[in-house]
Amino acid sequence: MCRHRGRRAPLGEGATVTDSPTPYGSDPPGAASLRKSLGVVDGFAIAASSTAATTSIGIGLGVTAGAVGLHLPIIMLLGFLPILGIASAYSRLNRVEPNMGSGYVWVGRSLSPWLGFLVGWIGIVSTVVFLSYTTTVTGSALLQLAGEGGLHTLAGLHLDPDSTAQSTALGIAVLIAVTFTAITGIRSAANLQKYLLVFEYVVLLGFCGYGLVVGPHPFSLDWINPFTIPSGQQLAQGLLLSVFCYWGFESSFSVNEEVRDPQDASRAGLITLFTMLGLFLLGSFAFQRVLSLDELTGHGAQGLTYFGDRLADQPLAALPLIALTFSAVASLQSGVIPTVRGMFAMSRDRTLGPLWTKVSPRFGTPAAGTVAIGCVAAAVAVLSLVIPKVGDLILASVNAIGVVVSVYYALTALAAARFRGLMRESPSEALRAVVLPVLSAVALLGLGGYLCWSFYTSADHFEISPDNGWFMLFCPAAMLLTGVGAAAWAKWVRKSPYFVTGRSLAPAEPAVTEAA
Repeated sequence: MCRHRGRRAPLGEGATVTDSPTPYGSDPPGAASLRKSLGVVDGFAIAASSTAATTSIGIGLGVTAGAVGLHLPIIMLLGFLPILGIASAYSRLNRVEPNMGSGYVWVGRSLSPWLGFLVGWIGIVSTVVFLSYTTTVTGSALLQLAGEGGLHTLAGLHLDPDSTAQSTALGIAVLIAVTFTAITGIRSAANLQKYLLVFEYVVLLGFCGYGLVVGPHPFSLDWINPFTIPSGQQLAQGLLLSVFCYWGFESSFSVNEEVRDPQDASRAGLITLFTMLGLFLLGSFAFQRVLSLDELTGHGAQGLTYFGDRLADQPLAALPLIALTFSAVASLQSGVIPTVRGMFAMSRDRTLGPLWTKVSPRFGTPAAGTVAIGCVAAAVAVLSLVIPKVGDLILASVNAIGVVVSVYYALTALAAARFRGLMRESPSEALRAVVLPVLSAVALLGLGGYLCWSFYTSADHFEISPDNGWFMLFCPAAMLLTGVGAAAWAKWVRKSPYFVTGRSLAPAEPAVTEAA
């Protein structure tokens, strides 16, 4: 006589093999169906595309310069330091418990299920906002490209890259296409990302390197002196904007159940982070060598296009714009992939509905969830039309995401300090595992809190504008408050055991048949 033993994957220290069913009676459909086919290079391609260095340099540097002036290099370096502590936390936690839910799983287990759910929710809503504005950025880049090719009108319509309506309509078409490629398989998506990244980085290195040498503005020690930034508010905003630029390195951890070795996800994340540091420093120095402060802040979504025009004639001047278009397309695709997999982990715990655990038998991917998140992002992109200019939309989105991501990262870092099993190591390893993440968490929470207070005190009325402090405070507050409401629904309506045990359902392994 035979029986089946349901075996759970390791939960870290103290995990056991048990005959008892999962907290829900059985593993949800598809819990063991994701295909393990990725390596370090694939994880790097997904994380690097999600971080989108070309988009961050081409658009984010101008936004950040609006806050800190000609101090981009030091801001990018200072912003890297807490993120390095966060990356250390991710790497250590991933070694103890690899799970595509990452921060949602780790924070829920070591701090609080409510905070864990909030981390997962922040990851969802911030990426949806990112996808919605990147949809618009992609459309704007394509319209700029059309203009460079001589196409300025279409069917009597004047094509305007700074129009959110035109840019969003075109970007949604691209979002539909990349959502389809994300459905057909993470391997094909990663392969596409590799080719796009190679082209982007060659163009970035070529133009930024050339600009670094021939730029008309001399190097200045003031560029690396944070004490000459006019105010603490500008410093805080600049640092959070730089944190936003690094955001996305952790995407490699969201596919750690699809890599052949979970440590490949950690390696990919760290390689991505240091690669981004090098590119951001190169881009910061090059932009300030070539462009004045007014030129940096005055071109918004068209900053990289203007940079290319200052350094070369057509058709070479169009290469940075093509690279920006590729980066935007790649970041759309790579934004969909980790978000859906995080929701897969949450659905596995019944903190979200069953839609997100449905795995396509043909492609081995959470296809239904991928389509759903693409539709939600498109809907939010349409709602964002209330902000008529692409540059204003970018500023509002980036500030909101920067605030909530600081909370997201800080809670994950604090989870690393409390997570069981990490302190049984040498003093130097304990230092990296606890002290650095805690310092990073405190720094990010302090920056976010200070910036929110400055938003609150800078206005006396509400207006939908990136210049209105109350509106800038409302956006991240809405993201966090909806997370509290969704957590309450999961606890008391869905009755998810996650809120009772604090443990996420581990990735299931195939059942093992044993002789009685």
